[in-house]
Amino acid sequence: ICIGEATVVTNGFTFCIYRTSSWKMNGCVFLLHPQACPPSSKHIRAVQCSSYNNQPFMGRLYEWEPFNEVPGEQHCELNCRAIGFRFYVRQSERVMDGTPCGQNETFLCVAGNCTSLGCDEYLGSRKVMDKCGVCGGDNTTCRLVSGVFKHSLTKIGYHKIVEIPEGATKINVTEMVKSRNYLALRSRSGRSIINGNWAIDRPGKYEGGGTMFTYRRPNEISSTAGESFLAEGPTKEILDVYVSNESACAYSRLFFISVEIESTNITCLKGHYVKILLVPTSYKSNALCFKSSVCFSGFRYSVFHCVHRLSLVQVSDTLCDSSSRPTPQEEACNLQPCPAFWDIGEWSECSKTCGLGMQHRQVLCRQVYANRTLNVHMSRCRHLERPETASTCQLKICSEWQIRSEWTTCSVPCGLGQRSREVRCVSNVGDFVPDEECNMNLRPIDVENCDMGACAKSWFYTEWGNRCSAECGMGVRSRGVLCLTNHISSLPLEGCGSERPAESQVCNNGPCENRIEWFTGPWSQCSAECGAGSQQRSVVCLMKSDEGFTVMPPYECSSLDRPLSQQSCNLKACGAKWYHTDWSACSKTCEGGFRVREVRCLSDDMQSSEGCDEQLRPAEKEGCNPEPCIPHIDENCRDKYFNCNVVVQARLCVYDYYKTTCCASCSKVAHKQPVHRRRS
Repeated sequence: ICIGEATVVTNGFTFCIYRTSSWKMNGCVFLLHPQACPPSSKHIRAVQCSSYNNQPFMGRLYEWEPFNEVPGEQHCELNCRAIGFRFYVRQSERVMDGTPCGQNETFLCVAGNCTSLGCDEYLGSRKVMDKCGVCGGDNTTCRLVSGVFKHSLTKIGYHKIVEIPEGATKINVTEMVKSRNYLALRSRSGRSIINGNWAIDRPGKYEGGGTMFTYRRPNEISSTAGESFLAEGPTKEILDVYVSNESACAYSRLFFISVEIESTNITCLKGHYVKILLVPTSYKSNALCFKSSVCFSGFRYSVFHCVHRLSLVQVSDTLCDSSSRPTPQEEACNLQPCPAFWDIGEWSECSKTCGLGMQHRQVLCRQVYANRTLNVHMSRCRHLERPETASTCQLKICSEWQIRSEWTTCSVPCGLGQRSREVRCVSNVGDFVPDEECNMNLRPIDVENCDMGACAKSWFYTEWGNRCSAECGMGVRSRGVLCLTNHISSLPLEGCGSERPAESQVCNNGPCENRIEWFTGPWSQCSAECGAGSQQRSVVCLMKSDEGFTVMPPYECSSLDRPLSQQSCNLKACGAKWYHTDWSACSKTCEGGFRVREVRCLSDDMQSSEGCDEQLRPAEKEGCNPEPCIPHIDENCRDKYFNCNVVVQARLCVYDYYKTTCCASCSKVAHKQPVHRRRS
């Protein structure tokens, strides 16, 4: 039974994890069992990332692919990159058990940890290949064969320097000093693997002999290191390593090439020997050019065979006199010049450490001429497509600005205020980082002004006080009146204007009897706007009768307690009260409409408060104009235009001319439409 939702793909196989008695981890035992996988199978990380394609991220859908360029400790996280975009996201803290760790398929993720897959295909066995290619071996089944090729090359062409036998591993062929020559690799069948047929290959990976060779050629301008071939092996056939000598300067110097090979059967470094056929008795000569190239100066020599004197058919060499065999002669061949070719250097470092940058390389037109490889004019290579000298590059994704929230509501309900949103600098792994790591010139704004429109104003006042200033006869009662900015209402209220509502009104507590009493005038303003203060009033002795008041001398009231003419006061000690505006205009002129007003609870300092009694809250809406609509008949109001229905349809009744010309028709429309008052 396979544990997990999917199988594990590694080294071309699909693996299922089984419980066995072989190896334990956290109380569980695992064994990997291989089975063939279809060539079109998707990698398990790609399957896991694509499962998020239908889940919105930051308000939209993306298609996801694996992103493996993360630190080692994050290899067992599910990091996915949005296809076509320059960012990636950690979709899950851990991948499914059995997913390969990053690009290394010999390590698998189990419970969020990267665990090695042994070369014996057992998870956690920790067995590795030794230098001899033996799983779990101790490096005793093979030996290291090494040497240095130190010969002067006297001829232009390919010169064999070493034979790599079948079964060789850990192959390292390195040119110890940079030269104008090139290493070449060829199979025994004559197939060129690297740098054959006078063509120079680009550095990279090349398959040959059943293994993968890495060919390195450092930058020809800035580096002094030589070329090299590296391969893990083992090889499945014999391979030959050559030096391609293209420069006449090579005649006067030695070439030092280091060779190291781990092998189970190699015993020596074999040199290259030219075999010459001996042709005695009657000799037939064949000239063969000793060079794979068909251009520039190679060399050839005569090859002699033993033939029948009459039929000239080749026969056994024993039938010819070996002492009369002619001496082979060398001569030049293929003297025509080689065509020019593009010589490509290494790419430079990327111009930027993150984000999109540029890298460059040197591309030279070169040609073998007069025993030397020289730089020639670009026009010599016009028959060949010129390789690119510049390319875009990206080492990693730069940190970028992200808007993490929507705009807040404006800080004020009317007038000018501010609103804000969250803007953060986010790294390429999705973490918040200091703003300095992002381009400050591209930072989105996070605070801006907002205009909520002009603030309306209305008169606010309390209910009339219940206490009259006089115990009998005519007196006065009062209420509070304020003009306030309307912050919260959408009612169609007018501005405060200049008509301030009355703060006092007359009151009458009934007729008075003939008697003498102290009468007091109104208190003066408090000497302090808030807190403890004092205020004064007039106190007189009056005789009150139905006819009115008569001022009496103070001694007439001496038997009565004289009221205070001065007292302390505190204007802010009365607590919160209900305030309200005037009623708006009625929504209809007849047949029942409604009108509204705004009500607020205000504290002593005229701030919004929740301290008012809800049971005493004044009504904010009431009915009005309940009487039926009776059109007013005006004998002088009649239509003077034969087609007034067109005027009505065109809504021209708002103009005085049409009101008069089509008075009857426009009046009917006016009575049908409710009255709407616009908010100022």
